[in-house]
Amino acid sequence: MKLFPFGHATHPQWQMAAGLVLAQVRAQMALHDYARSPTLGLLYITDHYAGHAQDILDHLGAELPEITDWSGTVGVGISSTNVEYFDEPALAVMLCELPTDQYRVFSGVAPLGVGEGMGFEPHTALVHADARTPDVAELVAEMAQRTATGYLFGGLAASRTDAVQFAVGGNGNIKGHGAAGGVFRGGLSGVAFGEGISLVSRVTQGCQPVAPQRVITGADGNVITQLDGEPALDVLLRDTGISLDRPQEAMALLRATLVGLTQPGSDAVARTGNFGADVLVRHIIGLDPNRSGVAVADHVEAGMRMAFCRRDAQAARADLIRICAEIREELEPEEMSLPVAAALAAPEALAGPSADRRIAGAIYVSCAGRGGPHFGGPSAELQIVRRALGDVPLVGFFAGGEIARDHLYGYTGVLTVFR
Repeated sequence: MKLFPFGHATHPQWQMAAGLVLAQVRAQMALHDYARSPTLGLLYITDHYAGHAQDILDHLGAELPEITDWSGTVGVGISSTNVEYFDEPALAVMLCELPTDQYRVFSGVAPLGVGEGMGFEPHTALVHADARTPDVAELVAEMAQRTATGYLFGGLAASRTDAVQFAVGGNGNIKGHGAAGGVFRGGLSGVAFGEGISLVSRVTQGCQPVAPQRVITGADGNVITQLDGEPALDVLLRDTGISLDRPQEAMALLRATLVGLTQPGSDAVARTGNFGADVLVRHIIGLDPNRSGVAVADHVEAGMRMAFCRRDAQAARADLIRICAEIREELEPEEMSLPVAAALAAPEALAGPSADRRIAGAIYVSCAGRGGPHFGGPSAELQIVRRALGDVPLVGFFAGGEIARDHLYGYTGVLTVFR
């Protein structure tokens, strides 16, 4: 599989940004290492362009008639290789060369079918969703059940204006869309991939546990009343070193403290000391002195495991580097020639794409509350990914919630690469 052509640009006028992106992808398609016959386009725009979504999609479709399928959405920010665009008009495109019998574009109007007799079985899926859709978390879980592996990746559209999604398939419209132009609002949309599309995906929580994992032994709705048989509030104060005798200091520490929840039988803390993908990180939203309880932003039940944690730039940076290293380790050949090994060991190996790296393209969905500012500077988050993976084609967006497996996360990053 060759590298996926991609491009990104910012400009007050979307036509100029689209022209710059088209110039980039066309130049790459003329290069030997890049795919020359892509059929699937991924399109991400910032909310500055949301009002022009249909015009942008129509323009790109006309300029790239060989692209028969499109998917994407809007974010308060978007990303590409080594760069983030926050609070400015921008768009990013990646053109994927995949066997057409190994993927299907779907939307809420034309949902992903199961057992359609079409010879296609979804194994994984890229999912874009509207946060305003009722029971969106349940819809995500139901979508995961429609795939053979149960693994989804993607996120919720994030926009201060119109939360649009892009979904175009085959001859310009998916069956069931009628005369729709491929821009949708509400529900879920995305691309389902067959068994022949090899993906590697990881979730970075950006949090580090500050205490051992505990078992919830008492709960009422969203209030944890007991941990390991002790009053939950007492455990919180002891594990975090917070003293209610100093209210202002206590409030500041509580705002920085979160809870990592897992279902019964799962480990909240991996052997590396980091949170695993089963963990859902949620805010502490209040204390209940009458019941010595701790209220969290999710439903909790006795038997679940949890660990108190904190989210900061250092933890986020370390965890992002970790998942990139895990992806590289999984992609590296078990045996490689001496010249290839020498090339990968050289410092300049990170400076350019290489077929030996075995990454054709990547999609990165990060929380709108992360990005460069959280990591210490403009585009710092994407620069970390670039240093770890190299200059691989990458597009993505900053979401209002991140999707991985059958879960809806917050404050995370979901990095997925095509082998």
